[in-house]
Amino acid sequence: MSEPEVLPHPDRAEIKVDQVLQALGDPVRLEILRAVATAPPEGIACGEFPLPVGKSTRTHHLRILREAGVITSRIVGTRRMINLRREDLDALFPGLLNGVLTALPPD
Repeated sequence: MSEPEVLPHPDRAEIKVDQVLQALGDPVRLEILRAVATAPPEGIACGEFPLPVGKSTRTHHLRILREAGVITSRIVGTRRMINLRREDLDALFPGLLNGVLTALPPD
């Protein structure tokens, strides 16, 4: 079996706080953040959580989060698996993720 294809994302040193904050400044992307923050270690498939947008808009929001360094995406078979880059973000910006997640209203 071949290794999953990891989609391009910034290295830890390339993640910038302004890009992360801009990526998290959208309600749909905050919903994605909530979903990936509670996902199992293997991640969550991009279509496994409800969002109030169509497929192409979902893809756009996931790309924004990936390019900002908030998530990683990898292709496993026919699924795109998403993981939160918690370790990287916590190392670079201590408390940021916890603060954002705590401030989100309950589902």
